[in-house]
Amino acid sequence: MNSESPARAHWRDVTYRIIFSADTPAGKLFDILLVCSILASVLAVMLDSVDAIHARWATAFIVIEWIFTIGFTLEYLARIVSVSAPRKYIFSFMGLVDLLSTLPSYLGLFLAGTNYAFALRLLRLLRIFRVLKLASYLEEGQLMAQALAASKRKLLVFLLAILTLVMILGTMMYAIEGPVNGFTSIPISIYWAIVTITTVGYGDIAPHTPPGQFLASIVMILGYIIIAVPTGIVGVELNRIRPTHNLVIACPRCLLEGHEKDANYCRRCGEHLQEHDRS
Repeated sequence: MNSESPARAHWRDVTYRIIFSADTPAGKLFDILLVCSILASVLAVMLDSVDAIHARWATAFIVIEWIFTIGFTLEYLARIVSVSAPRKYIFSFMGLVDLLSTLPSYLGLFLAGTNYAFALRLLRLLRIFRVLKLASYLEEGQLMAQALAASKRKLLVFLLAILTLVMILGTMMYAIEGPVNGFTSIPISIYWAIVTITTVGYGDIAPHTPPGQFLASIVMILGYIIIAVPTGIVGVELNRIRPTHNLVIACPRCLLEGHEKDANYCRRCGEHLQEHDRS
């Protein structure tokens, strides 16, 4: 039996709608402020990594970081207390990202060195994906994920074919050029084939003989053809998939998003969806 007082239940519902619902004015404002805070905190981290700027503004960056850390900590705690199943949120992917985005400053009090703290702070960028529910980005992301999942076998076959091709081309180049021209082994030659066929072209190894240059020209042309193949595979699957969800409504229990506009219950756990979220 739920012993929660009506006032506290109302407070939790209001907090939940603001934090997890993007189709209300308060929810949109919250998400906009969150995006600005994430981008500003990441920008501060990047600027702080520049020695000249850090030497002059180190104290200011420390204050700014603690302001963002306290803000993100309060937001994280608000998310925990506003959902009906806090454990599921805490151990969900985005819940762990939210937690990691608040830890660097606290860890810095006990651990020396800042490189790892910088890396953890940049995890805040992942939180942008949560806020992209403001529009149809979540739906489009789901379509892309479905297309990639449907194409995984074709992409795997394509990858195996490319690996076979670069091994053959690398071996041929090793036989043509040899160690005297920098192709000291078959693995090094395969590395050259990968760099060339992907059109990266570092230039650290290059053929010097006419036969080697002719083979390199063929590999370069193949690279442009091969790049288009995975794009076509995924594109076909995208055309086959049709969107099934047109509005972001987050379940207060399991946090599943992307329900139908007229949905009354969560399609995963059966929890009743809040009426205000569908208005």
